[in-house]
Amino acid sequence: MPDTYAARRSQLRDRCAAAGTGAALVSRPANVRYLAGGAPNGAVLLLGPAQDTLVRRAAPAQDPAEGRLDDTLRSVSLAMTGPDPVVAAAELAAAAGADTLAVEEHHLTVARHRALGAAAPGVRLADLAGAVEQLRLVKDEEEIACLRIAAEISDQALGELLESILVGRTERHLALELERRLVDHGADGPAFPTCVGTGANAGLPGHLPTDRRVEEGDFLSVCLGANYRGYRCQLGRTFVIGTSPDRWQIELYDLVFAAQRAGREALAPGVEHRHVDRAARTILVGAGHGEGLAPSMGHGVGLEIDEDPQFSPAAMGKLDACVPVTVEPGVHLPGRGGVRIDDTLVVRPEADGGPELLTITTKELLAL
Repeated sequence: MPDTYAARRSQLRDRCAAAGTGAALVSRPANVRYLAGGAPNGAVLLLGPAQDTLVRRAAPAQDPAEGRLDDTLRSVSLAMTGPDPVVAAAELAAAAGADTLAVEEHHLTVARHRALGAAAPGVRLADLAGAVEQLRLVKDEEEIACLRIAAEISDQALGELLESILVGRTERHLALELERRLVDHGADGPAFPTCVGTGANAGLPGHLPTDRRVEEGDFLSVCLGANYRGYRCQLGRTFVIGTSPDRWQIELYDLVFAAQRAGREALAPGVEHRHVDRAARTILVGAGHGEGLAPSMGHGVGLEIDEDPQFSPAAMGKLDACVPVTVEPGVHLPGRGGVRIDDTLVVRPEADGGPELLTITTKELLAL
């Protein structure tokens, strides 16, 4: 892995050189981890103009969830009450003779940007923009292997929960149990706050679990994901509790399932991002559910749960191979509930079997 991180830093250095920038300061945690193997709290990474350097505050011990740092990388530890690592890194760049420093303006606050400029007044600041995020877009097979394990953990956690008694338990209790099971199966933690919705709450995107209890006849929607070695996946399913589903529940479920299948089948290298959205959205709009749909039918995943690409009507760009994404259409009927079906997949060419499905929990409408 040290060779992998060095190669990534070399790619970024080449991009900076092509833009006429001799040094770069990376502050966004996911980007630091991508380039350095780990991202201790508050750490920043200085690339060039001399030796690449991780600038961090001293800590008694590193949290394993922050990743394992590339031990070939120079590291500078600051006192806990010392200067901001961003400011210290800018001073190092100036001392090493940098005349231009590219920074992640989309991550820095205005106050930190001003402090950085004041610390190195002779250094011209440029915008690194989304250069690291662009490098992160296409995953290597080691990254995909981490996502595959994260998906396996998520499938295991959900599968075990479905074997337990659900009636009478609260949304909050179920969410906490799912997160505990993720950790029990080897996750560093949840990829995002687990969403559990029952009855009228089912199918609400981003629903925060409440103390509402599961009742017979409810829709139960669950959205969870594991964080494994920094890589995050997403799994969403909807079930009916305790009885045979009503006709309206079957019809709504079949509709969302058809939209999700269309979105999955649209995934291929060279396909426009907005085409994936359109494939799923057209089915839902055609059935009269255009109002209240989510702005996106899916997105990329990796070191963050919501990365590029975005599958939205106005999205620009085309898919590449080896890009992990979600396809996650849903419909919510106010006062009644709804359905969400989310999968994590990796875009693969047809010659390699088409999109690789990582989350394999059944999508059959089960009565639990």
